[in-house]
Amino acid sequence: MPRITLIGKPGCHLCDDARVVIERVAADTGADWEERSILDDAQLAQTYWEQIPVILVDGAQHDFWRVDEQRLRAALQGRRRWSLRR
Repeated sequence: MPRITLIGKPGCHLCDDARVVIERVAADTGADWEERSILDDAQLAQTYWEQIPVILVDGAQHDFWRVDEQRLRAALQGRRRWSLRR
């Protein structure tokens, strides 16, 4: 299972921004990642449609809307720097 999952949809500019950060962090850390679209999965759409992009780390929601690169790196190293924004 990939450590990082990006949930978004085509044409989402925030998703494009998140992808750039995730690609960089994954390349630096060696973490596997995947991208899933809410257009291809009704359950993802129902759960996340108002929050995309959504980032999961090890299957748990880590962030949404914007990706904080340092926070993502810390999560991959097993450190929590602060709680999920609500």
